[in-house]
Amino acid sequence: MEYDNDRPVKPVYKTEIFYWILIFLFYPLINFFTFFYRDIIFLLIVLLISLFTFPFYLVYAKAVIPWIVSKKGLVWLSVAAFGFYFIILAFLWFIYSFVHLDENPLKLLQSFQAYFNFSSATVVRESLWIFVNLTFATSIAYLKKHFDEDNLIAALQKDNANFKLKYLRSQLNPHFLFNTLNSIYSLSLQKSDKAPEVVVKLSDLMRYMIYDCDEEKIPLDKEIEFIGNYIEIEKIRYNPDVRFTVEGEIEGIMIEPFLFISFIENGFKHAFNNSYNDAFIYVTIKAGPGQIVLNVINNTNIDLETQSKKIFGTGIRKSKSLLELVYPDSYALDIIQTDKEEQRKSDLRITNAKKRLEVLYPDSHTLDVILSKNAYTVSLIIKLDPLDKMHHS
Repeated sequence: MEYDNDRPVKPVYKTEIFYWILIFLFYPLINFFTFFYRDIIFLLIVLLISLFTFPFYLVYAKAVIPWIVSKKGLVWLSVAAFGFYFIILAFLWFIYSFVHLDENPLKLLQSFQAYFNFSSATVVRESLWIFVNLTFATSIAYLKKHFDEDNLIAALQKDNANFKLKYLRSQLNPHFLFNTLNSIYSLSLQKSDKAPEVVVKLSDLMRYMIYDCDEEKIPLDKEIEFIGNYIEIEKIRYNPDVRFTVEGEIEGIMIEPFLFISFIENGFKHAFNNSYNDAFIYVTIKAGPGQIVLNVINNTNIDLETQSKKIFGTGIRKSKSLLELVYPDSYALDIIQTDKEEQRKSDLRITNAKKRLEVLYPDSHTLDVILSKNAYTVSLIIKLDPLDKMHHS
């Protein structure tokens, strides 16, 4: 079987041909087995009509219906119905005249009309019957076209969302890798004996990033292990006051990879970007009923104006973009700046007005960033979809 864009190509009309032959033979066969036909010639005529008109119905199904559906022409459907009736009538006349070659044309026409009881009422009745059948077939084709278009749009939307997710991940990985290599470089300059240990940790991180994150979602415990390895690297480099706490039942929860790491990186960046004796960073991941909470608290001694300019660094911006894509509904980003003299709060409400296509999580997320004179706090709450819980046997 041949494939086009990873989709199998169906055999050419074999099933449809078999189906239509059965449909066209149904009436003659019923008459044959019940002996309700007038004579054997009539049966043969009906059989031949069924077989000879089959190509016309096939052309109608494959060419006329798509054209009518695209043009939405009820008038053309009526024309097709009457046209098909007269095509059948022409075949009937041809076959009947072939059987009665010995009769003169006028007598042949009279006997033909009497034999099949043709009249203006018969023509209208039979044409309307064909019209009903063609309308039914066209309606099915129209509904199929509608559903196919919806499925195509949904598939394109899903492909587009997956492409954006992969693009954002590809941006996050080099940024994270650059920061980690920078840590190893600093240890090498210090001729630290800890450099080999950091390289081993980095290999674990790279294994996770390259091999474990190909799936759309990964187990939360693997993401936490990845974060733990990263924190261990930073602890070796800085030896800071670091607390990493995991609370709640995390087993079986699935999550988009790399959602948390940029916020934790950002915490280390703010805590150790300047010489500060009392550097600290506290990271907590808590899995509760229907949600996951990330809290990152770290010290900072940068003035508030500079801090608010740096709040959306490269890593945070990319994580924010990833969250907007993964969690399609609106989210709140609150920035709070305080000092001894005044407190100023500015809310930035970013609503996703665009129609989101296929997304991974249906619920919203909340991201709060709080800046004070000596502390920087990030709180991220993600509401889990019930499907994000794996089933264990």
